[in-house]
Amino acid sequence: MDLSHILLLVVAGLAAGGVNAIAGGGSLITFPGLIATGLPAVDANVTNSVSVFPGYVSSVAGSRADLAGQGGRVRAVLPAAVLGSAAGCVLLLATPGRVFEVVVPFLVLAAAGTLAFQERLRGLVGHPRVMSRRRAAVTLQVVVLVGAVYGGYFGAALGVMYVAALALILDEPLKRINALKNVLSAAVGLVTVLVFALFAHVHWGAVAVLAPATVVGGYVGARVARRLPARVLRYVIVAFGTLIGLLLLYRAII
Repeated sequence: MDLSHILLLVVAGLAAGGVNAIAGGGSLITFPGLIATGLPAVDANVTNSVSVFPGYVSSVAGSRADLAGQGGRVRAVLPAAVLGSAAGCVLLLATPGRVFEVVVPFLVLAAAGTLAFQERLRGLVGHPRVMSRRRAAVTLQVVVLVGAVYGGYFGAALGVMYVAALALILDEPLKRINALKNVLSAAVGLVTVLVFALFAHVHWGAVAVLAPATVVGGYVGARVARRLPARVLRYVIVAFGTLIGLLLLYRAII
């Protein structure tokens, strides 16, 4: 890498770390950045997954105040996050990605739409307050598992999808849901780091540049997210999700 590539990755890492903490979707910044440095698409995807993990960890640190009282919930869903992300990694390494690339944009757009029309959808599926404890627990496990499979495979806008789904089934303020999303994203990221480090072609020089930048961006972004009003945070997440979905759709059809 030359100096221009290094500067490009630093800027992309800072932006992606902040976006991941606030709304999710930062991988759509770092992934094209890695492509621009000349990496093949699969290598860029794998390297990107490893690079953004430290940013997820710093996002957890930045939002730890909103995790108070959620320890039991986190412990309950972590196994599903680990198993799902491992399955997603296997899919990435063992299967062609063209079909999933076509499906991903619609998943992301659906997630953004789910969050945008959250209250209307709650009227159809039932407010979390009227859900039985068993139904809420099972639904939470399914949501975490499916999201983790997606995160292990590609991961762009994983945060958007998690926030949209969790907001439907948890009777919590959006800031606390966003903090839970950060923990789940970090768990998925840890599994991808371990799997890809052992079985994929990671470009560690790019990781050495991107990872510290995502840490700084993730911590600052999480602090910003805590200060945003719930309505503003929702609008930001919906906007990012819609933009990411459209960009992914454009990439899939060209």
